[in-house]
Amino acid sequence: MDIYAQNILDHYQRPRHRGKMEKADVSFQELNRSCGDDITVFVKMKAGLIADISFEGDGCAISVAMTSILSEEMIGKSKEYVLSLGLDDLQKLLGIRISPRRSKCALISLRAIQGALNSL
Repeated sequence: MDIYAQNILDHYQRPRHRGKMEKADVSFQELNRSCGDDITVFVKMKAGLIADISFEGDGCAISVAMTSILSEEMIGKSKEYVLSLGLDDLQKLLGIRISPRRSKCALISLRAIQGALNSL
């Protein structure tokens, strides 16, 4: 198994920042009806930057792993930066190309974080 597949499997089996955050500034739920992914993110902001992120929900290996990875990578980032991200950026974080069929799985967590930030 290559290092990128190992990283995805690790984040899927032991997701970081999983659980409902108490006193979050905002939360947002995103659903992927095509495969059943259901992710809710909780975001705390400080001085215009993401201070903390957590999540709860269920999904496939790609959606859970991507949410876990983003929960680590987005801390300290600005709203503007996060809103500028897309599928190509996520593929760089994962280290693999995502097929068109699985792109919704990879994007669900980013869409949830972006939705949360847009509702601030």
